[in-house]
Amino acid sequence: MARGQSLELFFIDGKPDGMLTAEVFNWTGHVLVAPRTQIAEALARKETGYTGVYLLLGEVNDEPYGYVGEGEDISDRIRMHDTKKDWWTLAVFVVASANTLNKAHVKYLEARLIEEARSVGRLKLENGNTPSRPSLSEAAQANMEAFLDYLLMVLPAVRIDSFLQKKRPVIVPSTLEKVASPHFELYLKKENIRAKARLLGGEFVVEAGSMARKSWVGDRAHNTHYWRLFDDLVASGVLEDCGTHRVFRENYAFSSTSAAGAIVTGRSTAGPIAWKVANSDKTYKDWENEVLAQPGRY
Repeated sequence: MARGQSLELFFIDGKPDGMLTAEVFNWTGHVLVAPRTQIAEALARKETGYTGVYLLLGEVNDEPYGYVGEGEDISDRIRMHDTKKDWWTLAVFVVASANTLNKAHVKYLEARLIEEARSVGRLKLENGNTPSRPSLSEAAQANMEAFLDYLLMVLPAVRIDSFLQKKRPVIVPSTLEKVASPHFELYLKKENIRAKARLLGGEFVVEAGSMARKSWVGDRAHNTHYWRLFDDLVASGVLEDCGTHRVFRENYAFSSTSAAGAIVTGRSTAGPIAWKVANSDKTYKDWENEVLAQPGRY
């Protein structure tokens, strides 16, 4: 069973969109997030002179773009990038609070972060090839993997989800029998497109083999974001081209029924109404209302 964690966020100037630090109890890591407009103030802080890894994040051609780097004094690296890279708008500094990371540690973390970003497929990187992992002792490698696990938990909490893995392993029948959630289906009769999903661990997981529209047919205005997700899933291979439609190559977790519905239908969709309990006319909304009326049932 997953254990809860306590995350401490400190908004340095009292503004939610300004500089902030993030730390987790019993983790040696320290994360500083700074918009480029405050980079001078960030580099004046002592932790930016520590040995660590850093992320530069922004957009190129309206698509998420990033760079992962490391250094023994990461402030020097950022100063160099400030004069050579115009696209980034946010910097993330990752160090150990007592400055205990060494060069081999941060080169390992840099390589692993690049691997993770490319595996998830949401962020195009300016980095060229994925660097090889440096040779570490078995104990040191285990420590860095544990450090990375904490970091990958913290990043989404500070609104950086480019490293958040949404792919899920295959759900075998024996596991399904223990899950309280029924199967939900979304069916587009005209296109003969059918998708299946389950509510698992607080996520709405569309199952591998489910179908989706061939292309996005809804609005691509900048104030909507589901079309970006659709394009990302196509680019990363989660949505595989099968001629007249696409198919989910693997299970994929969504944060809401509406997000899942939008990807299946290729347009913004009222998910709680669009998804129905399999082999019935009962909507997800109806099912949810039944659950809320019976506390402790699920």
